Amino acid sequence: MEIPAINLKAIVFVHWLLTTWGCMYPWLPLSYVWGNFTILAIAVWAIAQRDSIDAVLMFLIGMSITILTDIIHFGIYYPSGAIVSSLFRFCAGMAILSLILKPASCFFVYQMYRERGGEYVGFDLETSSVDSRYTMDSVESVPHSRHC
Repeated sequence: MEIPAINLKAIVFVHWLLTTWGCMYPWLPLSYVWGNFTILAIAVWAIAQRDSIDAVLMFLIGMSITILTDIIHFGIYYPSGAIVSSLFRFCAGMAILSLILKPASCFFVYQMYRERGGEYVGFDLETSSVDSRYTMDSVESVPHSRHC
Protein backbone atom coordinates (compact mmCIF):
# COMPACT_ATOMS: atom_id res chain seq x y z
CA MET A 1 0.00 0.00 0.00
CA GLU A 2 1.49 3.28 -1.10
CA ILE A 3 1.49 6.28 1.21
CA PRO A 4 -0.29 9.27 -0.34
CA ALA A 5 1.88 12.29 -1.03
CA ILE A 6 0.82 15.29 1.01
CA ASN A 7 2.05 18.68 -0.11
CA LEU A 8 4.27 20.50 2.39
CA LYS A 9 2.38 23.71 1.62
CA ALA A 10 -0.87 22.08 2.75
CA ILE A 11 0.70 20.92 6.03
CA VAL A 12 2.10 24.38 6.72
CA PHE A 13 -1.18 26.09 5.84
CA VAL A 14 -3.26 23.82 8.09
CA HIS A 15 -0.92 24.26 11.07
CA TRP A 16 -0.63 28.01 10.47
CA LEU A 17 -4.41 28.37 10.40
CA LEU A 18 -4.98 26.20 13.49
CA THR A 19 -2.19 27.94 15.43
CA THR A 20 -3.56 31.35 14.48
CA TRP A 21 -7.06 30.35 15.58
CA GLY A 22 -5.63 28.84 18.77
CA CYS A 23 -3.95 32.14 19.64
CA MET A 24 -7.01 34.37 19.13
CA TYR A 25 -7.82 34.17 22.83
CA PRO A 26 -4.87 34.99 25.12
CA TRP A 27 -4.79 31.80 27.17
CA LEU A 28 -1.43 30.43 26.03
CA PRO A 29 1.93 32.07 26.80
CA LEU A 30 4.16 33.70 24.20
CA SER A 31 6.44 30.66 24.23
CA TYR A 32 3.65 28.67 22.53
CA VAL A 33 3.23 31.36 19.87
CA TRP A 34 6.96 31.81 19.23
CA GLY A 35 7.66 28.09 19.21
CA ASN A 36 4.96 27.18 16.73
CA PHE A 37 5.41 30.12 14.37
CA THR A 38 9.20 29.68 14.35
CA ILE A 39 8.77 26.08 13.26
CA LEU A 40 6.35 27.21 10.56
CA ALA A 41 8.97 29.73 9.38
CA ILE A 42 11.45 26.87 9.06
CA ALA A 43 8.80 25.04 7.03
CA VAL A 44 8.61 28.01 4.66
CA TRP A 45 12.38 27.61 4.22
CA ALA A 46 11.80 23.93 3.39
CA ILE A 47 9.20 24.96 0.80
CA ALA A 48 11.49 27.59 -0.75
CA GLN A 49 14.46 25.22 -1.08
CA ARG A 50 12.93 22.13 -2.58
CA ASP A 51 16.07 20.04 -2.52
CA SER A 52 17.33 20.99 0.95
CA ILE A 53 17.53 18.03 3.28
CA ASP A 54 18.52 20.23 6.23
CA ALA A 55 15.40 22.40 6.03
CA VAL A 56 13.06 19.42 6.08
CA LEU A 57 15.01 17.72 8.86
CA MET A 58 14.95 20.87 11.01
CA PHE A 59 11.20 21.21 10.39
CA LEU A 60 10.68 17.56 11.35
CA ILE A 61 12.72 17.87 14.55
CA GLY A 62 11.06 21.17 15.44
CA MET A 63 7.59 19.78 14.85
CA SER A 64 8.43 16.80 17.06
CA ILE A 65 9.63 19.09 19.83
CA THR A 66 6.50 21.23 19.63
CA ILE A 67 4.39 18.13 20.25
CA LEU A 68 5.99 17.86 23.68
CA THR A 69 5.93 21.59 24.40
CA ASP A 70 2.28 21.87 23.35
CA ILE A 71 1.31 19.10 25.76
CA ILE A 72 3.17 20.91 28.54
CA HIS A 73 1.57 24.25 27.68
CA PHE A 74 -1.94 22.79 27.59
CA GLY A 75 -1.40 20.94 30.84
CA ILE A 76 -0.18 24.03 32.65
CA TYR A 77 -2.35 26.78 31.18
CA TYR A 78 -5.69 25.09 30.52
CA PRO A 79 -8.10 26.46 33.14
CA SER A 80 -9.63 23.75 35.29
CA GLY A 81 -13.11 24.19 36.67
CA ALA A 82 -13.48 27.75 35.42
CA ILE A 83 -16.42 29.01 33.43
CA VAL A 84 -15.02 29.73 30.00
CA SER A 85 -16.38 31.62 27.01
CA SER A 86 -17.22 30.09 23.67
CA LEU A 87 -14.29 31.98 22.12
CA PHE A 88 -11.93 30.24 24.56
CA ARG A 89 -13.45 26.84 23.74
CA PHE A 90 -13.01 27.48 20.02
CA CYS A 91 -9.39 28.59 20.44
CA ALA A 92 -8.54 25.72 22.75
CA GLY A 93 -10.18 23.28 20.36
CA MET A 94 -8.16 24.56 17.40
CA ALA A 95 -4.90 24.41 19.37
CA ILE A 96 -5.69 20.86 20.49
CA LEU A 97 -6.65 19.87 16.93
CA SER A 98 -3.28 21.19 15.75
CA LEU A 99 -1.58 19.05 18.40
CA ILE A 100 -3.57 15.97 17.34
CA LEU A 101 -2.56 16.47 13.69
CA LYS A 102 1.15 16.99 14.42
CA PRO A 103 2.15 13.29 14.59
CA ALA A 104 0.54 12.67 11.19
CA SER A 105 2.27 15.77 9.84
CA CYS A 106 5.59 14.49 11.21
CA PHE A 107 5.01 11.20 9.41
CA PHE A 108 4.41 12.94 6.07
CA VAL A 109 7.34 15.32 6.57
CA TYR A 110 9.55 12.29 7.31
CA GLN A 111 8.43 10.80 3.98
CA MET A 112 9.44 14.07 2.29
CA TYR A 113 12.78 13.91 4.09
CA ARG A 114 13.37 10.44 2.66
CA GLU A 115 12.29 11.56 -0.84
CA ARG A 116 14.82 14.41 -0.73
CA GLY A 117 17.61 11.97 -0.01
CA GLY A 118 17.65 11.85 3.76
CA GLU A 119 18.73 8.64 5.38
CA TYR A 120 16.92 6.56 7.93
CA VAL A 121 17.62 7.92 11.38
CA GLY A 122 17.97 5.02 13.77
CA PHE A 123 20.25 3.59 16.36
CA ASP A 124 21.94 0.28 15.77
CA LEU A 125 23.50 -0.96 18.97
CA GLU A 126 25.83 -3.40 17.22
CA THR A 127 27.43 -0.82 14.93
CA SER A 128 27.45 2.13 17.27
CA SER A 129 30.60 4.15 17.86
CA VAL A 130 31.48 2.32 21.08
CA ASP A 131 34.99 0.87 21.18
CA SER A 132 34.63 -2.41 19.29
CA ARG A 133 37.49 -4.13 21.16
CA TYR A 134 35.18 -4.87 24.02
CA THR A 135 32.56 -7.32 22.95
CA MET A 136 30.70 -9.84 25.00
CA ASP A 137 32.45 -12.71 23.23
CA SER A 138 35.98 -11.54 24.03
CA VAL A 139 35.48 -10.89 27.71
CA GLU A 140 37.25 -13.54 29.72
CA SER A 141 36.09 -14.50 33.11
CA VAL A 142 38.31 -13.02 35.77
CA PRO A 143 38.78 -15.18 38.86
CA HIS A 144 37.51 -13.53 41.97
CA SER A 145 39.60 -13.79 45.11
CA ARG A 146 37.83 -14.77 48.26
CA HIS A 147 38.54 -12.97 51.45
CA CYS A 148 38.02 -14.89 54.65
